[in-house]
Order: sequence, then structure tokens, then C-alpha cells
Amino acid sequence: MLNLLWLQSGGCGGCSMSLLNAESPDLLSLFENAGINLLWHPSLSEASGHECIEMLEGILAGDIALDILCIEGAMMTGPMGTGKFHIMGGTGKPMIEWVQALAEKAIHTVAVGSCAAYGGITAAGSNDTDATGLQYDGEMRGGLLGKDFVSGSGQQVVNIAGCPTHPDWVTETLMSIALGEHQDDNLDKFGRPRMYADHLVHHGCSRNEFYEYKASAVDMGDRGCMMENMGCKGTQAHADCNTRPWNGQGSCTNGG
Repeated sequence: MLNLLWLQSGGCGGCSMSLLNAESPDLLSLFENAGINLLWHPSLSEASGHECIEMLEGILAGDIALDILCIEGAMMTGPMGTGKFHIMGGTGKPMIEWVQALAEKAIHTVAVGSCAAYGGITAAGSNDTDATGLQYDGEMRGGLLGKDFVSGSGQQVVNIAGCPTHPDWVTETLMSIALGEHQDDNLDKFGRPRMYADHLVHHGCSRNEFYEYKASAVDMGDRGCMMENMGCKGTQAHADCNTRPWNGQGSCTNGG
């Protein structure tokens, strides 16, 4: 069995909410079939308080193996690098210190969502909390763990980028790790799994015929390609949203 620990930091929890919609298999069936033991998740686990803290301390002491560390949400390093904008409840210790220590123990480290990967929405604007990703700060390597960080497997952080992530992107990545098939070669230049990041949202878009004939939508709700006037980034955004629809049928472009 592979032990998986899931922690949340600066974010909305949307990636976890999306993950609960996983189908074929559902999340719990995936864990069972892949031989993954969920040590703890803030929304899915019964343990709390001292039970959770004891489990984390057991990992750091080497008493509990940590095979996969999943982080959701940005790392809030402020103010002035102390990380005290986010103290893990009941510990008096900043979340960034817990994550740094646990990442040193993990065989694989996974950033779930754009916030954990690059800072995301949490780091947008004036970034008052000094939020950053695990191994990237925006497009630049670095982040909390540093550009040269590797997990116990000798591999870099896996950035399952998305806001939120498609549940299949997470489950397929976890399955790849569980089967021993994951390698850094499976990731693109920003650390994203190529199985979805080698695609563009543009691929499979239901409005592609409008795109080909330069028939552009002008106002909200218009038929037509939304790139020219409506700001659609489908030709630049790396994801397979239109060839792997959300909930079997939805995508941003299908929704207009």
C-alpha cells in the first residue's frame, strides 16, 4: 500500500470538490484498486486535532512512510518570509514549514491545482500574502521548495495545474505513480502531466467551425468563435477540456 497525505493551504478547496466528482472509477474505488492508503485529507478524513498532528509527527519521525504528498492551495510565505499568515491549527507552526519538512520525507510530491503549482489566484494582484507555488513562482522555477528540489524518487514536483483540476487529471496521475510508471519525462516544461497538457482547449472545441471561417461572437451569448472579441484563450491554454468534457459533457467554451 502507498500512503498518501493531502494538505490544503492558500486556496478555495475547489480542486478537492472537483475530485469528488471523479467517475470510472470514483475516488474511493481508485484508492482501493491502486493500493493507495489515504492517511489524511482535511475534508474526507475523520481524524482531527491531536490525531492529525500525531500522524504528521510520526511521518517526520520516520515511523510512518509517506509515499505521495499532495498539496492543494498556494504556499503563503508572508509576512517577510515567516509564513505566519498561515499557521497550521494547533501547532503554532507555519504551514510552509510543515510542507518543507514533509516534502523531504515524501517519495513523490504533487501540486494539485494552479495555486499549489504556481501561486495561482492566491498570488494574483498585489499578492499581499507573498503566495507562491511548491516549485514554481508563476512561470519561474523556484517556489517554496526551490528549483532544484527532487522528491525521494529523484523526481521534481508534479504540477497538476488547473483551476480547478479535472478529476481525471488527478486520478490518472496518482494511478501512474501507483503503477510505478511516472517519470519526469511525462511532464512538460512547466511540470504538468503531458497526458493533458500536450492538448489545447482549442482542440475539440464545438466552436471550431466558427474559428476556421473567422465568424466571431461580438456579445455575450452570440454564436461564433469567442477568441477575437470575447477574450477566449483556448488557442493558448493547455488542457484537454473539450476532448475530455467535465462531468461527461461540459467545458468553458461549450458554456460560452
